[in-house]
Amino acid sequence: MLLAVALALLVAQGIGAGIAYRAQLEREDNGIIHSLAFRMIGGRILREANGREMRPPPGRPPRMGRLMRMESTPLQDNDERKRKFEMKLDDILSSQGFEAAEIQVFERDADDTAIGRFLERRREFRGRNDRPDPKSVVIAAVREQGSDDWLVARTIRDQREPRFLRNLILQTLLIYVVLIGVIALILRQITKPLAALTRRVEDFAANPTLSPDGRVEPQGPVDTRSLIAAHNAMEARIGALLDEKDVMLGAIGHDLKTPLAALRVRIESVDDDDERAKMAGTIEDITRTLDDILSLARVGRPSDPVEPTEISALTASVVEEFEDMGQAVELGDTTRIVLPVRATWLRRAIRNLASNALRYAGGACVTVEKRGKLAVISVADNGPGIPEDELDRMMEPFERGDPSRNRGTGGAGIGLALARAIAEQHGGSLVLQNRTEGGLSAEIRLPF
Repeated sequence: MLLAVALALLVAQGIGAGIAYRAQLEREDNGIIHSLAFRMIGGRILREANGREMRPPPGRPPRMGRLMRMESTPLQDNDERKRKFEMKLDDILSSQGFEAAEIQVFERDADDTAIGRFLERRREFRGRNDRPDPKSVVIAAVREQGSDDWLVARTIRDQREPRFLRNLILQTLLIYVVLIGVIALILRQITKPLAALTRRVEDFAANPTLSPDGRVEPQGPVDTRSLIAAHNAMEARIGALLDEKDVMLGAIGHDLKTPLAALRVRIESVDDDDERAKMAGTIEDITRTLDDILSLARVGRPSDPVEPTEISALTASVVEEFEDMGQAVELGDTTRIVLPVRATWLRRAIRNLASNALRYAGGACVTVEKRGKLAVISVADNGPGIPEDELDRMMEPFERGDPSRNRGTGGAGIGLALARAIAEQHGGSLVLQNRTEGGLSAEIRLPF
């Protein structure tokens, strides 16, 4: 907004300066025209009163203020007539009863005229410079009605005051700086509370468990204060809903896990070992699915703190868990990287990715590398992969691929969704991509 206002003011000030400069030029031209008209009319009146002819003195330049009568026009072939001056001079003379048959106005460089050379010699003779050097001499030649003679008047166009343009530029810049300064202060009063609100929104989006004490106090203009108050009310409502959700999830988890635990005890009385094993497996699947669902629901409001963690060591500990169970998960190349993370949640995400690779490909290789400004935890397998058009859909809750990735092979379609939610909780992302040599690569990318 400040740049837009500054540009608009710059254009407006430029236009204003241009208008002022043009007005100065018009005043200068009007002064010259009126000076010529005054000399024409005044010289004519004096001539009629004194009855004297106004012929130029032989061998000497005519006086600047004197009206001369000449038998021919002083206009030369290389002189350029000033039509605009001629029209204005004609209007002035006509209004004073001076009827002109023809008017010629032209301008010559002062150095090319006898008057200019005379003024230069006089200045050298007197040894002082009372006025700036003349820039040019404007000559008006008028032929009256019924006469063949020409009345000639002259006036000097002085050098333009050099300080005028400089003062105009300085004045324009001063006004521009003052206006921009005032507008900047006003905009700062508007944008300062908006910037604070933006930071609060970003912090709340990253961690909805923020204390209400950090909320932005309504300040600034009326609209800004209303916006901040509405956000605070919305934030309070979201916090209340999340608290209610946590209470509800705790109750659901307790109410469901208790009968499942009781059922797990009761199936021990089943005599058929195969049947008892199937029933126990089903209960374990339900318990794991319930844990995943509750974890996915709680991932937005984690309770454990963020702590500096050595990522490669954490990853190695997860791989060791699978190796201790005799499962084909191996640790590949790793790079030592320390990041502030929630170790329990990140371990859960890596475990989910490795479990998926085991379930669908029979093995996995886990690596940790530094890639630009990202720490990348990669879990690669040699399985069938996922069709390219289904990669994004596979990270949605309860989505399972067909035919290889279905409930028959285990899982409820929550593992990838939970891993993605955990990565996003840390400001990162989960990326699935098919490997060129076959299989799938699941990468948790965390920013430094």
